[in-house]
Amino acid sequence: MKPTDKALTREILLALWKIHILHHANERPVVGQWMIQELRHHGYEISPGTLYPLLKRMEARGWLRCETDPTAGPRARREYYLTPAGKQILAHVRERVAELWEEIRD
Repeated sequence: MKPTDKALTREILLALWKIHILHHANERPVVGQWMIQELRHHGYEISPGTLYPLLKRMEARGWLRCETDPTAGPRARREYYLTPAGKQILAHVRERVAELWEEIRD
């Protein structure tokens, strides 16, 4: 299997992107275009057509809260903030990742 295989992206990398988003939203509000650049900085190629629906799903699950300037119109910049539920998810994921890292590292 090649690292560019779409199945790999959908099954594994999508989860890593979510963790990355939760982590950064815990530090400061996340803006979609910035998040795309941040993920690319780490070697992930993600399009707006993938990221924005992902942010919407995370908002629908209650992990993120979105704020926009109501006077800016339909294309207003959206800022995503981590919610208390998102903080709980992030804490849980951090524990699981630490445990997994201990198991899989050489």
